[in-house]
Amino acid sequence: MNTPAGAAPDEVVSGVDGKRILDRFRLDDRSALVTGGGTGIGRAFAHALGEAGARVAVVDLDADRAATVAAELAAKKIEAVALQADASDEADIERFVAETVAAFGGLDIAVNNAGINLNSAAEDTPAGEWDKVFALNTRGVFLACRDEARVMFGQGYGKIINTASMASLIVPHPQKQVSYNASKGAVVTLTRTLAAEWADRGVRVNAISPGIIRTALIEQSEALAPLVDEWLSGIPAGRLGEVTDLQGAVVFLASAASDYMTGHNLVIEGGQTLW
Repeated sequence: MNTPAGAAPDEVVSGVDGKRILDRFRLDDRSALVTGGGTGIGRAFAHALGEAGARVAVVDLDADRAATVAAELAAKKIEAVALQADASDEADIERFVAETVAAFGGLDIAVNNAGINLNSAAEDTPAGEWDKVFALNTRGVFLACRDEARVMFGQGYGKIINTASMASLIVPHPQKQVSYNASKGAVVTLTRTLAAEWADRGVRVNAISPGIIRTALIEQSEALAPLVDEWLSGIPAGRLGEVTDLQGAVVFLASAASDYMTGHNLVIEGGQTLW
């Protein structure tokens, strides 16, 4: 659409860089990685980014799961690679970042999603359990952000998205999970800190905080499955979240549509933190 004669150029009319709003959500020619991409939320993120046009490296501790998701993407004509890695191990993190760059020629989008939750009362939580949760959920996320950003600095652009949790805002109950809650609160503060440090180098860092999402982890757990009715009583939306409820958010945060957004914790929990 042309700007009326004599009027100043207006991006509301012409679109930013000539792109209409939905086109600004496209991820064509972008390269992405997703940790914990072999199952659950990570798998949904990998599909969402790929459907929006990105090339996707599916990173998972389980090589078979990563390969299965990469094959699902390939069947939809999405360029994908499967990478086996421990997202809590510094050497593995450096390697999967380097292998993504080698496969795709760069790294534009990094979704640090791999995590673990171990349930125990605070007074019964051994130091080893705390350390295991923080090694993946917090330390591993920091190391991944660091290595991903080093690539993105050279490009002058990049999007880093960390999976935090509703537990960064409230204490989910009745399950007891002190190490998980603390680790995800730390991810939010980490995200804000990195966003502030890296904004002037073109790297945007945001977090997604899901509420209780229906996954195999819940459905197959003898401890968690019986809690569903109690959780539902505290969710205004009246249902658990589905992994597909998170897909739009990851595409938005990965896209040019969110270029002015950094350090944000995007909470998606059916209203559970409102009560």
